[in-house]
Amino acid sequence: MYAVIRAGGKQYRVAPGDVIRVEKLDPSAGTIEFSDVLAVAGDEGDIRKPASEVKISAQVVEEGRHDKVLVFHYKRKKQYKKLRGHRQPFTEVRITEIAYDGKSFLAPDQKHKDRTQKTKQ
Repeated sequence: MYAVIRAGGKQYRVAPGDVIRVEKLDPSAGTIEFSDVLAVAGDEGDIRKPASEVKISAQVVEEGRHDKVLVFHYKRKKQYKKLRGHRQPFTEVRITEIAYDGKSFLAPDQKHKDRTQKTKQ
């Protein structure tokens, strides 16, 4: 069971339990509903455009910024150099439920990991 959603101008293939990074969203209570659903595939593998109401719920896992991307402009023989950096903000969400046609597909429960402790390998 999966669905194709649009968020932040990009398309994502999601299934219950998936963790994806989307463009920065404004989480209202730690949960988000995606309303722009492009396609839904059922258990049998039939892909269809959703004509009925489709509900995709997600839980906010983390907010942050991606790694820095350096943009370097250079013109040879003219002593012109310009260096700019950019870090795009993101929201990491975990898909908790996909519901359509009276069926509801829930994500399995996941134990919360403590991200503050780093393990040495």
